[in-house]
Amino acid sequence: MAVQYPTPEQIWDAAEEVGLALTEDDVKSYLGLIKPNIDAYNMLDTMPDYLPPVKYPRTPGYFPEPAENPRNAWYVKTSIKGASSGPLKGKKVAVKDNVMVAGVPMMNGNSILEGYVPDIDATVVARLLDAGAEIIGKTHCESYCISGGSHTGAKGPVHNPHKMGYSAGGSSSGSAVAVALGEADLAIGGDQGGSIRMPSSWCGIYGMKATHGLVPYTGVMPIEIYVDHTGPMTATVSDNALMLEVIAGPDGYDPRQYGTPKKVKYSKLLDGGVRDLKIGVVKEGFGRPESEADSDAKVRKATELFKNLGAKVEEVSIPAHLIGPVLWTPIGVEGITQTMMFGDGYGLSRPDLYVTSLMDKLHGWQLRANELSETTKVLTTLGVYIKKYHGSHYYGKAMNVTRRLIEAYDAALAKYDLLLMPTMPMKSQPLPAPGCSREEYFQRALEMIGNTCPFDITHHPAMTVPCGMSAGLPIGMMLIGKHHDEATIYRAAYAFEQSGDWKKM
Repeated sequence: MAVQYPTPEQIWDAAEEVGLALTEDDVKSYLGLIKPNIDAYNMLDTMPDYLPPVKYPRTPGYFPEPAENPRNAWYVKTSIKGASSGPLKGKKVAVKDNVMVAGVPMMNGNSILEGYVPDIDATVVARLLDAGAEIIGKTHCESYCISGGSHTGAKGPVHNPHKMGYSAGGSSSGSAVAVALGEADLAIGGDQGGSIRMPSSWCGIYGMKATHGLVPYTGVMPIEIYVDHTGPMTATVSDNALMLEVIAGPDGYDPRQYGTPKKVKYSKLLDGGVRDLKIGVVKEGFGRPESEADSDAKVRKATELFKNLGAKVEEVSIPAHLIGPVLWTPIGVEGITQTMMFGDGYGLSRPDLYVTSLMDKLHGWQLRANELSETTKVLTTLGVYIKKYHGSHYYGKAMNVTRRLIEAYDAALAKYDLLLMPTMPMKSQPLPAPGCSREEYFQRALEMIGNTCPFDITHHPAMTVPCGMSAGLPIGMMLIGKHHDEATIYRAAYAFEQSGDWKKM
């Protein structure tokens, strides 16, 4: 794929795009000056890439038929057996389809990527295999992971495991369903606005968005470096803690991993109860305009159980919580546009592991833009508009003001060990009907992120814990901790889990 020397017309086009007015003599001069630089590109083209090796044998797998996949949770089924021993020996793992598994197809929920086969294992996949786990397949996710509902994937909607025709949540929709149905013991999800916690909440499992950078994002398709998280989705707290223990820690590639601590044995820190804990119930997490009374009530009831277990539980007001979605919007929208779309999935200016095969597949998406989900189309259009008429002003300001939000949560966390609120303001909603309006499609993709997205920009660890059922659908509460204090979240979640069957609460 050598770089061709530009023609005079191509130089004129490039110059016009950046606002330069060139003469014919200028163009001749540019061509001469550019030539040795093109030679450098072509020398680079002859060099072998430098990617981590793939250790365990595998086959591409197969695409399951509907009879085997009634909830549409799975994209590809396979079997990749890891090490002969390890802490995850015997555990079957589902992998969200934005995560690279070498030799196994990946489309990240969109037809533009269909046919792409990664050439590396993501760090989290390699670590799971090294720990003895078996990768049993890739699960459907939402189109480019831009949806909190489960209706935007190119292969059709993913159905809630508790009620057909209802949303499983997104964007890690298939991962949550596979675990909830018992088809996988563990799953990898991703979280930029709540996409681990939201489907975990609506499917009735445990989903942890750890502190930003604790889990390496290497080999996972980025959206925006500042909000990219990947992590565990499981049926039990102990499995979640063990999985995080295996996948966490620096990998030497991911620039998100600043100040990341050494390995912590989370699975050994579950006991101890909550008698010494102070829990702040965040007033602003309840009674939002989009909140359902039954969801709020179930989470309120869960706080009483913590009291009965001996924790000190008090209401705390954090008014800044309500501006979290406002701050997330420029960071998310402009990050999506510049990094994932125009940056070929990665963008520039960071020492990442660049998977160039994915970048090549993504490049030129504009020729197939009509295949994007309606959510991606709208948000990309917005991002382009803002960039054209306002530059990066609001992205920068949102980053600045986010520090104020961090300070507000940290002030509360100086008084309390954990914060608590509903994961989602409502329970699972019906899937939009085929051919629904763009307005309904868009609403069902983003209406539920108000409580989850703030912690993607403040980087606090947050976990959803199932705490009851209403109308046959799960309700989740969210526990939020200090940066890098996942252990306290796990201790509280474990105490709650052991106190009784959440389905009967």
